[in-house]
Amino acid sequence: METVAVLVDGDNLSAKYAGQIALWSRDLGTVTVRRVYLDAQKTSDWQGGPKGFRLMHAGTGKNASDLLLALDAMELALREGVNRFVIASSDRDFSHLALRLREYGRQVTGIGETKTPKIFRDACETFLTLSPPAQPKEAPQPVAKPMQKAAPPPAPKAAAAPVPELDRKIMGIIAEYQEPGLGLGIVRLQELISSIHKVKIGDTPEGTWRAYLTARPTFYDLDPRGPQARVRPRQASAPARLKAV
Repeated sequence: METVAVLVDGDNLSAKYAGQIALWSRDLGTVTVRRVYLDAQKTSDWQGGPKGFRLMHAGTGKNASDLLLALDAMELALREGVNRFVIASSDRDFSHLALRLREYGRQVTGIGETKTPKIFRDACETFLTLSPPAQPKEAPQPVAKPMQKAAPPPAPKAAAAPVPELDRKIMGIIAEYQEPGLGLGIVRLQELISSIHKVKIGDTPEGTWRAYLTARPTFYDLDPRGPQARVRPRQASAPARLKAV
């Protein structure tokens, strides 16, 4: 089972993203470290904000938070044996840290806003793009009800849509590597499709494998959330067995 360290650049990212960061991190393995690095002298929504994150006050020096985050990451990799890191920041400067961790055989997932430079995205094994939190909706104003019209006759059923290319690749990998009757681990699916087809789930609107697979209930059957969760193709939608090449 993989151990995950989540290191957040609190001077760069707002605490409004805490929920997304925590949720996506849990999909990657067992989270043993969850820290936020920030300047304690500056007002931040991380202070007294979301629970479950340990605040690391880095001081007021230039790039103090970045330096402490990088030092802690290397210590966790070399002394504590953490094998997967989540670096949450939109700062290009963390590209060096991501590459160095990968040289030591650690897996690195980056999380940042849409403005994150390509150099940091490419330095990570996978990169997930944060979505702005939904704004509260205003209460609808009462309106007069229009006169009801007779319902139109039902439209003829359209032919079943073809299976998208990405889903054919996913089903092919599941068919090739699954344990019969048990399916394939979602974490293992991520590793295989990244290495075989060079697919980064962070480039899709859903952002994570669980969100992507859950959005397609006619294609996939998922276990409840957990580090050993597996996915299986639904028999009615699975195409002919594909060999993953």
